[in-house]
Amino acid sequence: MKWPGFTGITRRWMMNTVLIVVAFVLLASIAVTLAFANYYVDSVRTGLQAKAQTAADFFASYITRTYAEYYDSAYRYTEAFEDADRLELQFLNSLGYVETSSYGVTAGAKIRTPDVAEAVKSGEICSWRGRNPNTGEPILSVSAPLLYSEDQVVGVMRYVTSMRLVNQAIGRSALVITAVGLAIILVVVLTSLYFIRSVVAPVREINHLVRRIADGSYGVKISKKYQDEMGDLVESINDMSIKISQSEKAQTEFVSSVSHELRTPLTAITGWAETLEYDPELDEDARRGIGIILKEARRLTGMVEELLEFTRLQDGRFTLNVEETDVEAVLEDVIFTYTELLRQEGMQLEYSPSEREIPEIPADAERLKQVFLNLLDNARKYGRDGKRIIAAVEREGKWVFVTFRDFGPGVPEDDLENVKKKFYKGSSKERGSGIGLAVCDEIIKYHSGRLVLQNMTDGGLKVTVMLPVSLEE
Repeated sequence: MKWPGFTGITRRWMMNTVLIVVAFVLLASIAVTLAFANYYVDSVRTGLQAKAQTAADFFASYITRTYAEYYDSAYRYTEAFEDADRLELQFLNSLGYVETSSYGVTAGAKIRTPDVAEAVKSGEICSWRGRNPNTGEPILSVSAPLLYSEDQVVGVMRYVTSMRLVNQAIGRSALVITAVGLAIILVVVLTSLYFIRSVVAPVREINHLVRRIADGSYGVKISKKYQDEMGDLVESINDMSIKISQSEKAQTEFVSSVSHELRTPLTAITGWAETLEYDPELDEDARRGIGIILKEARRLTGMVEELLEFTRLQDGRFTLNVEETDVEAVLEDVIFTYTELLRQEGMQLEYSPSEREIPEIPADAERLKQVFLNLLDNARKYGRDGKRIIAAVEREGKWVFVTFRDFGPGVPEDDLENVKKKFYKGSSKERGSGIGLAVCDEIIKYHSGRLVLQNMTDGGLKVTVMLPVSLEE
């Protein structure tokens, strides 16, 4: 069962608690209504039975030995009946045929309700509730046997009363009980919603904060509004956020400090290696060794630059030089730069320009070029087995999409959600710092865009850079 508009804890609470209360109130309402109905009916029945018993005892003292005298006494008693305005009095013979009636029921009519036959058979007062076979009106009848000597039943005195007013009273009671039950249910629902809100609202706020922390917003805090377990949880999460922020700051400062310290010796190593590489007196093995030193020094220098770039992103020292930029032109420059390099490695780079005109967008051209170069380099590095890369640009609505598709093995599904995190290398055996995609992701976020990675069904990885046409939209 689903509750429209209710989800999570609210729906579970409503289903597990409110439904039980509703069921209980419903059953209680039915039980109370039936109790009231039985009370009304029993009250009427008990009153009629007492009245019938008294009248039968009084009338039996006048019963003579002749049937004519019984009939005459019954007729005179019926004529003097004082409650004729609300009750019908009937005298029947032992076979159930009417002798006389206060409502003028035809003498000789057969009364077939079970209370008459039972009274004659048992010699005790019997009652019956049902509908008048002639009018269909709800009635209650009480039949008292008239006993002669040796407990012989010579006739039946029968009271009949309409139950219409009683049923109306029962109906009114049922409406009142139903209204009270609905009021109780409404109060329970409102109090439950109020209580749930006092729990769900801070939980949602805490969840939002935790998500922000998970996304890198370390140090954010949530206001403490409750002096209970919820308040304790808020304090614990705030403390965690602050400590993570301090740890992250210390880590960033350490990485930045080490990176700066590494730049000087790497520059010296690279400079001396380049100088020695052109020494004519070096033999072939030494020249090869110098080449390896130079290559590795340059690779380390690139990693250091990436680390410094990322620390600037993390500590807020990163800025964009935003101006109207032709994204297609930036992408085409990158493709021109990389085409020859890929050709030398036996890879083909295909470019699909947009079929629609793409307007200039607010962006930092140099940062976008950095992102495109990094993504192409990753496609070359991880997709070289596919021998082919496709780059494309297209506009759809308020977005410009730049895609890079390789035909390599793709990214394992377990790694796909984490490859944009800093220092995450996953199961790849390729060498790298593990922060290239993290830097790209941060730069695109600074442009209010998104970086999306997707494994293709026919193999390879597709990386999509989504950039808004306008930062105001």
